[in-house]
Amino acid sequence: VGPYVLVTPNATRRKQLQQSKLSFAKKELDDLEQWKKEHRPGPITLVPQRLGGNESEAQVRQNQQMVLMQSKYQKKNKREEYVKARKAAEEAEILKKKAIQREKAERLEVKKRQEEMQRREMLLEDQKYKTNELLNRLDVGLPKSDSCQIANPGPESTAWERSHAYKQALREDEKRQLEEMKQEQRRKAELMAFKEKQEEETRTRELKNEQRRVNNAFLDRLQNKTQPDDIYHPGYTG
Repeated sequence: VGPYVLVTPNATRRKQLQQSKLSFAKKELDDLEQWKKEHRPGPITLVPQRLGGNESEAQVRQNQQMVLMQSKYQKKNKREEYVKARKAAEEAEILKKKAIQREKAERLEVKKRQEEMQRREMLLEDQKYKTNELLNRLDVGLPKSDSCQIANPGPESTAWERSHAYKQALREDEKRQLEEMKQEQRRKAELMAFKEKQEEETRTRELKNEQRRVNNAFLDRLQNKTQPDDIYHPGYTG
């Protein structure tokens, strides 16, 4: 640390500076008060007039109560409308699912009938094959040339004629059964198509009726909302 000089403070000079600062601050405060007095706003003079509306306080209170009741009624209508719309949507979804399940059941029934028809046809074919095989085994030892056709046919010729007649009758019976099966299948297909058409018309009619009912209910609620003051008619005591 280098050398330094210690200066003794001047108490008189310090006191003078403090007094000058205090006097300056007091002068500024006095000037501010003087400016406030000079710029103080004057008295306000207004022309007397009647305030408020043309209705009395009791009537205003009554109108407020009516508005409150109307708001409650509107909220209640909104809740009922929401519940009815949700219920209608759920019913439509249930009807849709039922229709899908019904269509699946009908397709399964048709598939089962087709499989049953195919099984019957396969059984008939197998029966026909076995019958032809049996008849062919019976015809192995019978004469088939013209030399066998003599004036007095023997027992072999008679057996061959019986076998031929049996084969012909069997073919005709098989043709008849096959034609009957085809006709039965055709009738069933026509009946199924007619039934599906009727069910589709019934479903369409039900959906239209349900939609019409929902629309009418919605329009009725809208009409009731547009006339809420009828509830608060002076003659209404409900």
